This record gives sequence, structure tokens and C-alpha cells, in this order.
Amino acid sequence: MAQLRQDFSAFVAQEAVILVVGPEGPATFKDYWQKHSLPFVGLPDLSHQVLKLFGQQVSLFRMGRMPAQVVVDKQGCARFVHYGDSMSDIPDNQELLGLLADLNREQLKEAV
Repeated sequence: MAQLRQDFSAFVAQEAVILVVGPEGPATFKDYWQKHSLPFVGLPDLSHQVLKLFGQQVSLFRMGRMPAQVVVDKQGCARFVHYGDSMSDIPDNQELLGLLADLNREQLKEAV
């Protein structure tokens, strides 16, 4: 999440909304968000409903939920999905920002 915070303004400039889903309960989630002053939306998923929808993996040997990044376009279609093999296996912000720029250009072409 620290990586996303570093380039938060660049994500906003690409008209992206960052939603972080986590397995903690609402109180724990709220405390963490306040403690770290995170500028994006956090969604507690204690029952793992979102995890199941996106097929996110759980590995008891690797600290629980494996990271997953999903880019959903403005029509609600998942356009990019990355499932990490370890807690550090996450796409670079520049890769995600490039994908968002491509999606925005694609939408502009479709609008014309």
C-alpha cells in the first residue's frame, strides 16, 4: 500500500480510484487507515466475499492472502489482473499507470 500512496496523485490524474480490500474487520481496518493516513479507500472483507469473486489465492504457508491487483474499467470489466506468488510480488506503479493511460486513450478513441 505504501507503493500506491507514493504515486497516489498520478493515479488520480489517470482518473483511477484505488480500492484496497483486506481480510481484517472494520475496526482494525479503520485504525490502520488512520495510523498510516492512507489517501485511498479501504474495504474490510472479513468474510472473503471479494476475495472469492476475484479468485484471490490464500496460502497458509505464505502469510495468508497473496497480493492481487485488479484494474477495472469504467464499464466494470476487469482489464488487468495480477495474482502475486509472494507478499512482494506486485506490479510496479509505472506498469499500472501505463495501463491506465492506455485504457483512457482507448476510451477517448471509442468516444469519437
